[in-house]
Amino acid sequence: MEHLIDIKNISKEDILNIVNLAKEFKSGRKNSDVEKKTLALMFYENSTRTRCSFEIAGQKLGMNIINFDLSHSSLSKGESLKDTIENLYFLGVDAVVIRHSLSGIINNVMRLVKYPIKFVNGGDGTHAHPSQALLDFYTMLEKIGTVENKKIVIIGDVSHSRVAKSNINLLSKFNADIHLCAPSYLEFESFDAFNVKYHKDVKEAISGANVVMVLRVQNERHEKEGYPDSLEYKRLYEIDTDLLKRYASNDVILMHPGPANRNIEVSSELLDNRVGKTILEQAQNGVFVRMAILNTLLKQGKEV
Repeated sequence: MEHLIDIKNISKEDILNIVNLAKEFKSGRKNSDVEKKTLALMFYENSTRTRCSFEIAGQKLGMNIINFDLSHSSLSKGESLKDTIENLYFLGVDAVVIRHSLSGIINNVMRLVKYPIKFVNGGDGTHAHPSQALLDFYTMLEKIGTVENKKIVIIGDVSHSRVAKSNINLLSKFNADIHLCAPSYLEFESFDAFNVKYHKDVKEAISGANVVMVLRVQNERHEKEGYPDSLEYKRLYEIDTDLLKRYASNDVILMHPGPANRNIEVSSELLDNRVGKTILEQAQNGVFVRMAILNTLLKQGKEV
């Protein structure tokens, strides 16, 4: 695990090592192996949770943080991303977190860069969001102990969701019972290799579920592609308290990577009650998981 680009390329051992280190940080571990290292945050897409939690994680580890201003950088003058990153390395940057709307761009740039700067994928297009999957996994373990043979249902706009893809890749490594629920216009390519089960009906999907992960309806894409309006989606797929109580397991946990569209994919009442608190705990856990990621990748004197 020299970089964090895609969950597919990370072993179960590396995943568990990150989870265990995150647990140490959450329990109060203070010592950092990466103090005074420098992290650059390069976000081409808007972000609250991912960007802020990487920044807070780096600060807690004693790192120097550069919030890279793309609009005022030489990228706006035509400099390539490769050249920018290589210059950052020679300025003393040890790692970059990149979020970008183009799928696969981080892999492509990483292959071109000739120097040993560390890359972390903060979300690329519809391809992958590995740190989100890791924090989701950490939260599941914290809440239900194990994902093995647990029914985990991912509901919503899976066709565009890098979160869904990374979670499927991770959870399949740990023998979770993975279900997807989406209307036909929001499905994506088959995940038959992972034995994922598809549902059109939300009640059938969440029946007996241990985890219900709701995805954001990505309206900015629907408007361009002519999908049915939000009210139609809400009528068929909105998750609320009554639905969970009637069909899911008694100890079901509700998750959402954020940002949530209230009263579209999930009701405001559910977001604001005890069950919805898990979504806030996901954000909190993201800091500790990202501390573990940065500490692992940049540990002094050791190539991981």
